[in-house]
Amino acid sequence: MIRNVEFFLPGGRNGVLLIHGLTGTPNEMRIVGKGLHRAGFTVLGMQLAGHCGDEADLRRTNWRDWYASVEQAATRLEKHVDHLFVAGLSMGALLALKLAANHPGRVKGVGVFGPTFRYDGWGIPLYAKKLFFLLVWCKRLGIFQKKSFIEQPPYGLKDERIRAQVVASMSSGDSAKAGLAGNPYPALAEMQLLARRVRRQLRKIKTPCLILHSNHDDVAHIDSNARLVERSVSGPTRFVRLDDSFHLITIDRQRREVIRQTRDYFLQIAASCEGDAAPAPRPAEMSA
Repeated sequence: MIRNVEFFLPGGRNGVLLIHGLTGTPNEMRIVGKGLHRAGFTVLGMQLAGHCGDEADLRRTNWRDWYASVEQAATRLEKHVDHLFVAGLSMGALLALKLAANHPGRVKGVGVFGPTFRYDGWGIPLYAKKLFFLLVWCKRLGIFQKKSFIEQPPYGLKDERIRAQVVASMSSGDSAKAGLAGNPYPALAEMQLLARRVRRQLRKIKTPCLILHSNHDDVAHIDSNARLVERSVSGPTRFVRLDDSFHLITIDRQRREVIRQTRDYFLQIAASCEGDAAPAPRPAEMSA
């Protein structure tokens, strides 16, 4: 049974839509959401279609359903704000980019956290890297549709204390807390289809993008994922390399740095939207 665990934090007239990753939950974005709310933003931590239930619930959805829920959440948030920002983690980053590509004047800025076009990080077994490219064909042929890829340590987390908490939550069977322990093959296939679509749309994106990715990402390598976004989008970018986190940067050791970078970047854009003297964000690269 799917539980609704999205969160809404009312604040000022600048709003941020936060999008979690595949098999994840809004809790992945809650710490960042609270940090942005303290800075005056109105925040909606949305829940993707089919998530926070069991694997069967997720299998019944596809990437179009996930993106439709993003569109719906953006519309709800816009009723409370003047300026819409969006940020996502992993697959959520791809959905955030797609929203910006589809609505260039509507989205003022994008937070791209650990974008995942390819599962090619150091923590992904070699057989799985090869398997992921075959999953779309498996789905079309209707084979292996009840199988799942079971996540392995370190589960995207360098912080051992937080990792233990997440593993305990996943093992409890309550997917609304920390997501599913397994990635159903059909959902991974849909993720590949989404990645193909978004990759083709990157050139259309003129919206300013803040890209944060760990040098030590165990799930998605920085060069083939984050750098892809940086070199492909048409708008201004700021690239921040994190050095003390793995994949789940919104809850790992450098979560406060993610908050700080996102807060400052979005506030700068919001000030320029209001006719402030603050300049528009310029292309830059930072390490943290």
